[in-house]
Amino acid sequence: MNIILSSSNSQPIYEQIVTQIKAMIMSGELKPKDPLPSIRGLAKSLHVSVITAQHAYEDLQRDGFIETVAGKGTFVAAQNQDFIREEHLRIAEKKLMEVANIGKEYHISCDQMIQILQMFYEEE
Repeated sequence: MNIILSSSNSQPIYEQIVTQIKAMIMSGELKPKDPLPSIRGLAKSLHVSVITAQHAYEDLQRDGFIETVAGKGTFVAAQNQDFIREEHLRIAEKKLMEVANIGKEYHISCDQMIQILQMFYEEE
């Protein structure tokens, strides 16, 4: 598991960890039931505090990406396809909101924005 942290990133360290682990799970790089390092192990390998690693794991667990089994460790949670699709839709919605705001700012009509999106969608 390769996590790259940046001190120049405006995101807090724990969010950088969460974002990268989520991306690895969503892409299939990390598969259901794959073991993850312990909180201490993650903290040590990333040179961050145990509290930062714990915060990241708590967020991932709350969002259903990982599960901790007492005495056995932390693992990638078994994901169902509906959950993965919802997460992909959430990401797309966020990007489309940014695009809509750009369209409004530069007075580009919704129809023009839709045509541009369709053009990109139909490209191979």
